[in-house]
Amino acid sequence: MPASPASLDMIRRLIAFDTVSRNSNLELIEEVRGYLTGLGIESELAYDETGGKANLYATLGPTDRPGIALSGHTDVVPIDGQDWSSDPFSVVERDGLLFGRGTSDMKSFIAVALALAPEFLARPIETPLHLCLSYDEEVGCLGVHGLMHLLESKAVRPRMCIVGEPTEMQVISGHKGKLSYRCHVRGHEAHSSLAHMGVNAVEAAAETIAHMKSMARRHRDHGPHDHDYSPPYTTIHTGVVQGGTALNIVPKDCWFDFEFRHLPQDDPHALLAEVQQFVTEKVEPEMHAFSTATGFTWERRSQIPGLAAAEDDEVVQLVKALTGRNSTGKVAFGTEAGIFQEGGIPTVICGPGSIEQAHKPDEFIALSQIEECETFMRRLFQRCWSEA
Repeated sequence: MPASPASLDMIRRLIAFDTVSRNSNLELIEEVRGYLTGLGIESELAYDETGGKANLYATLGPTDRPGIALSGHTDVVPIDGQDWSSDPFSVVERDGLLFGRGTSDMKSFIAVALALAPEFLARPIETPLHLCLSYDEEVGCLGVHGLMHLLESKAVRPRMCIVGEPTEMQVISGHKGKLSYRCHVRGHEAHSSLAHMGVNAVEAAAETIAHMKSMARRHRDHGPHDHDYSPPYTTIHTGVVQGGTALNIVPKDCWFDFEFRHLPQDDPHALLAEVQQFVTEKVEPEMHAFSTATGFTWERRSQIPGLAAAEDDEVVQLVKALTGRNSTGKVAFGTEAGIFQEGGIPTVICGPGSIEQAHKPDEFIALSQIEECETFMRRLFQRCWSEA
């Protein structure tokens, strides 16, 4: 069965909103809110501190019992510097593919759920569906925490959750966690001909980064390993380094950003403590011998818990049945699923599109994936409808 015109229209409507994470998502949220109001569904919003962004929570069906949450983020990554062949915020259909920013990651899942909502509401409902739309997922899963606070205040919460990140409709029961930090190294300026009279912040940072590289090799070579992941070990990565002003000046400042993408069973805080212990014991003493004003400061940038759903969890068994798949997988990228699980809501990941297309120029989703998602959604409806 071809993708329904309703889903395709809703995908176009959502893609048209430029919800790059640096922008407000309120126009999209109000569009969805108005659409749901037209179906007789009330929505609750949880705003950020500025009031410029919001999560949306809505229940389709009875509100006095826990149901199944369908979760997705409304923000997308920037298009800056990317060579697109068409307008990223206007869907173009070509050769069985829909091109546009967010088609794969992950507005199509949201669009299918919204577009098929009238079908769901047309029959008596035993088990409700909860729509959870968030902001700022792409910059560290920041917005969903406000949604979780909203759920914590409720007498009735979802009993399980399906996060519709692009998995080509495969059932994903685990993903790595992430902990990222920015480190500021304070040195002491001097003329480079008098290097002994300064403290080189870049070199102190480099020593620390080299130590983290040795930690990364240890995890690569000695584990722990989980071969359901690729790569099958915790990774340690430095992505940005900035410091110094001129070659003939001993640099006073250096900043570097680093992250741990960890297996769910690894403790990222223990890894961070190992890095900080190295700095305290091996790097800072030499710096402090010159001046106690020198040293390191650490700023957490983001934290995403890993996801580890058990094979016998109700949500795992349900989504396997809905997709007709006998197996589950694991992915290295982080999602909001771990946050729902940490909040006591069993969660899996399953959605249309491929992560290989996410974040790229000419991002696309195959129409066949939309069709598969619609089939999945209608099977879910069958499970939720009353038999009376």
